[in-house]
Amino acid sequence: MAKRDYYEVLGVSKSASEDEIRKAHRKLAKKYHPDSNPDQPATIEQFKEIQEAYDVLGDADKRKKYDQFGHGFAGMGSNPNGAGWGGGQGPQVDISDLFGAGGFNMADLFGGGGPRTGRRGTRSGQSVEARLRVPFVTAALGGSVDFEIELSTGRQQLSVKVPPGVEAGAVMRLSGQGEPGRGGGPNGDLLLTIDIEGHPWFRREGNDILVDIPVSPAEAVLGAKVEVPTLADGEVMLTLPPGTSSGMKLRLRGKGIAAKGKPAGDQFAVIKIVVPKEATAEERLLYEQLRAAQSSNLRTGLWG
Repeated sequence: MAKRDYYEVLGVSKSASEDEIRKAHRKLAKKYHPDSNPDQPATIEQFKEIQEAYDVLGDADKRKKYDQFGHGFAGMGSNPNGAGWGGGQGPQVDISDLFGAGGFNMADLFGGGGPRTGRRGTRSGQSVEARLRVPFVTAALGGSVDFEIELSTGRQQLSVKVPPGVEAGAVMRLSGQGEPGRGGGPNGDLLLTIDIEGHPWFRREGNDILVDIPVSPAEAVLGAKVEVPTLADGEVMLTLPPGTSSGMKLRLRGKGIAAKGKPAGDQFAVIKIVVPKEATAEERLLYEQLRAAQSSNLRTGLWG
């Protein structure tokens, strides 16, 4: 029977990222592992097929060869020049070059699971996935976040350095911070998916920061100096020009997020005109006089 396409086996597209391939393999390996299906012998063949596909697509060099030559790259077809691989006429391919120093690990296929064991009995540690909650300002400016994770060796305390401008959903890889290897094998990695906490007044759009600034009707009409909080520089004074309407955005250039390799964003003060819920008698009198003196109806001609 012809082999199924490895991408089809894992249920991913040919443009899938390494992370997407790894996640697809983990999901399928767990579903079809013989230990999880003791009464279904047929799952052993499915599990072997999944492991074989991941052994190739999970390795950048093997995946590149597979994308170029298909299943033939492993000595089961012909090379691009027509000479049979492994038959003496074409280039000789060592199976260990294609599938690692130890070939297929039988423990992986029949219940061992996990990382590959080499000829010398070494085993790489499992990579571990977790989520890291990062305060809004730390995500914007960068900094350290304390993190605790439970591994097979016990609870581990880490101080994670977060780069400035990190975005929600980004995955940070901490090499060697996953499960320990065996027999001198390397430790696995820790993969942290970033969750960013909300902020009571700041919000983010790309590398720009927005903050709502409440002003009174008098300040909006006559103009004023208003205090505006910033990410890194505390409060700054902003000149509100006369005749400012609600919703106007006033720019504070370069006060946004300075992500690595990108120009710094800006901060925008979004003006919100606020009126008192209950006006005093004096305020009501003044507003009555203002309404009487108003020269035109603002809605005239607005809707055609």
